[in-house]
Amino acid sequence: MEPRRLDKWLWYARFFKSRSLASKFCAQGGRMRVNGQPTKKAHHALNIGDVLTFAKGDEVRVIRVADLGTRRGPAAEAQALYEDLQPPASRSRAEGRPQPRQKGPPRPAKPAARERGSGRPTKRERRVTDKLRGG
Repeated sequence: MEPRRLDKWLWYARFFKSRSLASKFCAQGGRMRVNGQPTKKAHHALNIGDVLTFAKGDEVRVIRVADLGTRRGPAAEAQALYEDLQPPASRSRAEGRPQPRQKGPPRPAKPAARERGSGRPTKRERRVTDKLRGG
C-alpha cells in the first residue's frame, strides 16, 4: 500500500474531529512521535506497523498502525485502523473517565451570602438608589 499522510490517518482513525485540527496538532513540535522520532510535519508518511506516541487529553496514547484506511468511516471502522499499546492499567483508568481538571481554585456551589448594606450594591440595589436620586 501507498503511505498515508499522518494528519489524514489521525482524522480517519477519529482521534481528531477535523483534518485541520490533526494538521495543527502535528505541526506543534514535539507533540507527535512516529517510531520514537519527533515529527513536526503533518505530511509525514505513515506505513502499517508504525508506532505513534502522542498526548491526547490527560493521557499519553501509544498506537500501532494496523491499516491505513481509505475513508473516515464509522467508529467501528476507525478502531480497526489501529492497535492500542497502552498498558491495561492505563486503559482501565481511561475507561473510568475522570472529571476534567478545573483551572484555579474550586468554586463554591452557591454564591456567598452577604449582609445587607455591606460590600458593593447589587444591580437591584443600584436601580433603587438611582430612582431615589431622580436618575
